[in-house]
Formats: sequence, structure tokens, C-alpha cells
Amino acid sequence: MSENKPFKLAGVMGMPVLQSRSPIIHNHWIREHGLSAAYGHFPVQIDRIEDAVRGLSALGLAGCNITQPHKLAAFGLMDQVSPLAQRIGAINCIVVQANGALHGFNFDAEGFIQSLRDERPAWRASDGPAVVLGAGGAARAVVCALIDEGAPEIRLINRTRDKADQLAQLDPRIVHALEWSQRHAALEGAALLVNSTNQGMYGQPALELSLDALPSTALVSDLIYVPLETPLIAAARSRGNTTANGLGMLLHQAVPAFESWFGVRPRVTAALRERVLATF
Repeated sequence: MSENKPFKLAGVMGMPVLQSRSPIIHNHWIREHGLSAAYGHFPVQIDRIEDAVRGLSALGLAGCNITQPHKLAAFGLMDQVSPLAQRIGAINCIVVQANGALHGFNFDAEGFIQSLRDERPAWRASDGPAVVLGAGGAARAVVCALIDEGAPEIRLINRTRDKADQLAQLDPRIVHALEWSQRHAALEGAALLVNSTNQGMYGQPALELSLDALPSTALVSDLIYVPLETPLIAAARSRGNTTANGLGMLLHQAVPAFESWFGVRPRVTAALRERVLATF
């Protein structure tokens, strides 16, 4: 009788979560590397998040991804949090240590930057001002990433000004909070536009934003990937802007998460992209 391989289990925790393509990504890599493992959906209601997170260690899981609406709540349940996740104030990945301790990470920043370079390999944050719409967990990851990459100015705009002001404290020299009513004019001279709100997501209204002031050379990123082409992406592409949807960020944030659970660093390939795109 052959010796059984140790089996590892991971997944994505959220609510709703069944729309997540993360299981497609991770199970593709599991098969590719011949691992004895599996990755699934973990639907968890908001009032059960502590029970679910504490249960990871008891059940012997390798860890899990954390998606909305649990990124902030899970942050406070960790035994240890990475320095970047501390700055962002939210986690998107939990790694269960050998002693059962829960370590929190945020790989969204890494995934975001690589998604931009997929579409424009020569992109640099120092190219010019960035405009970021939204001030939630995803926006925090984007802002931290842009600061670290050398953005000279970040114009941060959120419907609730207080949240934008709080996020601007990450680096007030670079991050400037503006009123929601200023979003159209704020695009003037921008080198990058990022939508981190849910406006344009399936089932949500489109983002109300005039691109008239946006230079045609600007890169436009929408973190949404359902649908792949939001009204913002469609409008930007029609006027000649290079665009990046949320799929690239999803794929690339998964790379360090997979490595942290399974000890193998996977690659984002054309075959993987095609597999995920076939589900839309």
C-alpha cells in the first residue's frame, strides 16, 4: 500500500462568495503541481466570522483567502499581521502556522501593481498623479501600493469625505482627499485612474464619471472583474486609454497566497487566464 500524502485544504471566505473564481485558480495550480490538496468556497455570515476564522486551526486547514465583507473583521482576529497588512488595515489571506497561530497578510497591493504592468509593462507610479475612487479595504491596498511605488500625488475621492480623510493619513504629503463632486475635474493631468468602488459591478449602478478631462495617455484600472468590462472600462477604451480590469489583480494576488499555503510558487499563464475567462 502506498503511503498517503498529507492533504491540505484552503479556500475563500466571504458572503456572498460563490461567485468567486479563486477556486478555479487555485485548483488549477494544485493539479498543475500534482499536490494532494483542494481549495473551495467558504460562505460565512457576518455574525459567524469569528467562529469561522478560529475554526481554521482546529480543522487543520492550511489557511484561506478573505474577501468582502470580512477583510476588516478578520484582521482583528489574527495572532500576527504582516507589516504591509498593518498599514493597509485589512487582510486578504490567512496562513495557519504549524503551532496553530493565525498569521494575516494582504497581497492585494502586489496583485494590483502586477495587473497594471500586465497591460503596460513600462508603467511606473512616478509617471504622474493618480486618481483613486473609493476608500474601503481595496482602496487602502491600492493607495499603499502607489505610495511604495513612488507616486508623486494621489487624489483620493470617496462619497463619504471622512473615510477619504482617514485614508489620506497614510501619507498626507502625497495623498490628498477631495470631495466626491470634484471627481470629474480631478482627472485633469492624471496618469492613472483607479476605481475601487463597487459602482459598475454586476447588479450595481454604473459609476457616474465624465472622462473628458482625463488624458488619453492615462492608464485606467477598475478592480471589478464581474463583469470583465464595466461601463468605465468600456468608456475608457473607446477613447483610447489603456485599461486593466480586476481579473489581473485577482490572479496575481493569488500567487503569494498559494505559495504560503502549499510551498510552491505558481505562475499566471495564458492557460490559467483562458480557464478563468471561460467561466464568464
